[in-house]
Amino acid sequence: MKRQTTTHHSLAGLRATVRRLAHRAGLSVEIRYRLALSATRVAAEELAAGRPVFLETVPPSPPEDCRLTVRLHLPYAPHRPSLEGLPLPAERTPGPAAVWRVPTPSPAPRRSSPSPAAEASGDDGSPGLVELLEEELGAAVERLDALAAEHQRLKHEMAETNSGVLALYVQLEERDEQLRQAHGRILRQLEDALRPPPVRVPGLEMAVHYEPAEKHAPTGGDLYDWFVLPDGTVHITVVDALGHGLTSTRSALNVTHAVRTLALEGHPVESIVARTDEVLATFDHELMATVQLVRLDPVSGGLVLANGSHPPALLVRADGVTELLEVRGRGIGFPLPGSERLLRERLAPGDLLVLYTDGLTESRRDPREGEERLAKAARRHRHLPIEEVPAAIAAEMHTVILHPDDTVALTVRRSGG
Repeated sequence: MKRQTTTHHSLAGLRATVRRLAHRAGLSVEIRYRLALSATRVAAEELAAGRPVFLETVPPSPPEDCRLTVRLHLPYAPHRPSLEGLPLPAERTPGPAAVWRVPTPSPAPRRSSPSPAAEASGDDGSPGLVELLEEELGAAVERLDALAAEHQRLKHEMAETNSGVLALYVQLEERDEQLRQAHGRILRQLEDALRPPPVRVPGLEMAVHYEPAEKHAPTGGDLYDWFVLPDGTVHITVVDALGHGLTSTRSALNVTHAVRTLALEGHPVESIVARTDEVLATFDHELMATVQLVRLDPVSGGLVLANGSHPPALLVRADGVTELLEVRGRGIGFPLPGSERLLRERLAPGDLLVLYTDGLTESRRDPREGEERLAKAARRHRHLPIEEVPAAIAAEMHTVILHPDDTVALTVRRSGG
């Protein structure tokens, strides 16, 4: 194959020449039709305008260069041709031309160079244009068949993968459900450990409702404790420690345990809030908590209340009259902690006492508005079975919420004379 230049005035002639020289150079069928299609696209505008183009081929020069160089010159083009998106990318030259440098097989096939007349007539002993086109078409069909087979294989693999992923997803869902159930059991056990059941004392009915601010973290700083003292009176503690989560739970537990210890040791009610702060300040410097203490005599109905910055208790008489039991005081971790005085009352048969944390009464307006709503809700639900009263009050109160917060609602009703 020798270096040669041919002039072309038609796309058909240009395509035929490119196919033949690519065949003689031993290029693959795919490269051959890509080269022919690319040359046709570059020259189409010039040939349509009646301006000739020149095709120059430079055979490889082994061992320095084993590439066939094909230059398409457009000497009369008014602008440089576009080489974007060609089936076979071309090099851009300074002038109006396109260059393809195509690697040839090694060693390149030896074919005798035809005379120009033989090349023009197609009688150079090489396959005719029809044969070349059929070969290219056959190669394209084989390529399509291979792509179709590959597509089918990938589709089958994707189906198997999807089936495996679905099975894994089902397993993960089952495992997740098992973990949720185990997590729920652990949390219920933890709640049972943190929140003692109501005390069973003749003459008093007691119940409690707890609602966490976040369902996935059902522990917080709102805790309560109730127990019977050696003299037969019932002691109740309600605590609201600053913060949320396990840290505030630990702080609230420290308070309830300290109060229980001091109460069982016989410390007077009026000193327990201040004494609790004194005890806990030595090892929990960050602790801040409101606390409310109540002593109830189940025989006489006598009530004694001490308070440290906690919301007031609510007393609902049997006839529906309500009263807030307010006592000034400062909580654990506050300056000058302690209850300023003791409040004394008496529960008559049918009277209902409601103790709570501020998560129950916080609303979109001021605290007094929440307390008024609480009085109405307690008055409305006071005749329900005692185990239903706290939850019913909380459900009505939580129709209006400023922001989610842990909530304790604890009720005591005197049931006999």
